[in-house]
Amino acid sequence: MKILFYILLFLPCLSTAYGQTSSLAGAWQLKKDDLHHTLVFVDNYLSYALYDLNGKKFINTWGGPYKQQDKQIVVSIEYNATKPEEVQKSHTFQFDLTKDLSINVTGNKENWQRIDSNDAPLAGVWRITNRKVDNQMNEMPLRDRRTLKILSGTRFQWVAINVKTGEFSGTGGGTYSFKDGKYIENIDFFSRDDSRVGASLTFNGKLDNGQWHHSGLSSKGAPIYEIWSRMYQ
Repeated sequence: MKILFYILLFLPCLSTAYGQTSSLAGAWQLKKDDLHHTLVFVDNYLSYALYDLNGKKFINTWGGPYKQQDKQIVVSIEYNATKPEEVQKSHTFQFDLTKDLSINVTGNKENWQRIDSNDAPLAGVWRITNRKVDNQMNEMPLRDRRTLKILSGTRFQWVAINVKTGEFSGTGGGTYSFKDGKYIENIDFFSRDDSRVGASLTFNGKLDNGQWHHSGLSSKGAPIYEIWSRMYQ
């Protein structure tokens, strides 16, 4: 009985040491010089975004799949809004998770604060696999040119990219909620139209057999019906 007692006493320590609190998974934020930096780690995919929230100005984003090796991550760049020549290159970043996240993605090792974990049904990296056009669903096979949505527990970002040529077509992101069949996006940055910052968009949403059915009106007011599937199962 004494052994069982000490095991139960020690379990919370194990949870803290090896659970969500010590994991990279989720969204992180750094505020510096009136700029917002965000990092999302989900499905072994990283997305970094830099923007001026008050000035409603998008500055940059880059990301791609990553591998963790001890206290460093190696990122294979799939997109970079300002430096397309970086696509298909790999970069190594040192990090530490003793308290908050300390990582050198900005060029200096700085402390980031956790925003959330990935404890949400939509957390993951998604791509469009079907889209309704003229009342007919059309399949969209995976190609070099693709649109992804990268979601943590509360943060979203979409990117329209070409993982082979480095062409970057646009991005937007911010916070989201998903409840009772409603998916709501609150826009913090939008590369194509700064005036969209601060807007909220409401869509119908449901998960059906692991696919995300997304319908409503686009940011331009056009009706949409899309089916998104996870890139990484």
